[in-house]
Amino acid sequence: MWKEPAQRISRKALTLWRIYGAIQVGVTTMLAAGLIVTVLLWNWPSWLLAIAAGIILFEILFSVWLIPSLRWKRWRYEVTDQDIELQYGILIIKRTLVPMIRVQHVDTEQGPLLRKYKLSTISISTAATVHKIPALDELEAEELRQSISSLARVAEEDV
Repeated sequence: MWKEPAQRISRKALTLWRIYGAIQVGVTTMLAAGLIVTVLLWNWPSWLLAIAAGIILFEILFSVWLIPSLRWKRWRYEVTDQDIELQYGILIIKRTLVPMIRVQHVDTEQGPLLRKYKLSTISISTAATVHKIPALDELEAEELRQSISSLARVAEEDV
């Protein structure tokens, strides 16, 4: 059995991802309302309403409750002098190791909901791709950004 990365993202991420799920359920509910109007106007079969209700219940269960919980439990990271290790995924757990020497720059970003909960996402850019650590507390994100930036400079000077 492998050793998991030690650090977790903020627990507030769970609330944030549940809000994203609720927004998604809201969009689906509006589409279902359109279906209800269509069924009533053109006398379509009423079993379509049962399917729409089932889809909404399924989406509430998965998007608002189950997926955010699993996502938060799996998301871990660890920064060492040599590399950045990320672990995430729901059914398939992905582990990524980013060598510090490959880091080109580090950014933090906040959308309106992240700002409301005082969270930030860190983007770690390499030549090939961008790796993100979502929903860290603002202060922790800023300290981590500075730390990764310093470690990347040291790794670059050692080459």
